[in-house]
Amino acid sequence: MEPIAALDDLIGKVGLSDVSHSAAKFDPTELGGLNARTLHMLSFTQVRDRLRVFGIDGDAAFWDAVRGNLEKLSDAEIWWDVVSGDETFASEDSDLIQAAIAHLPPEPWTAATWGEWTKAIAQASGKRGRALFHPLRMALTGREQGPELKALLPLMGHMRVIRRLESAR
Repeated sequence: MEPIAALDDLIGKVGLSDVSHSAAKFDPTELGGLNARTLHMLSFTQVRDRLRVFGIDGDAAFWDAVRGNLEKLSDAEIWWDVVSGDETFASEDSDLIQAAIAHLPPEPWTAATWGEWTKAIAQASGKRGRALFHPLRMALTGREQGPELKALLPLMGHMRVIRRLESAR
């Protein structure tokens, strides 16, 4: 099945001759996948009002950062809490986190900031790959996986990032 963003898009794609005479089968897994693919293709303007229902006051940059990691629209709440909440998280490498604090650039931040920052941390710590990125992801988001940090970092802001890094240290 292909995702459909609006009911008007469905008109003409389904005809009574296409409907099976067999009993309908409901597959929650297939529906979940279809829902996720539909969310991934929606623009911010298509979801803005629905995000507000969940208390999410994010903008298009937030939506673009997280939509590829959503299975249900309510999953956006998790990422809204990550970019705007006060929760702090642990990390398994306090030396790396110390290097991250020492090399955190001043704002304003862009999508390029993450790459520049992690390059400086790598040079200072000698860490690469998972040994570099996993402790940072855990300290900043508290999650093993998720949206790219290059998109989340500017949304979090300097004060939140510093607070999380200092707490994780």
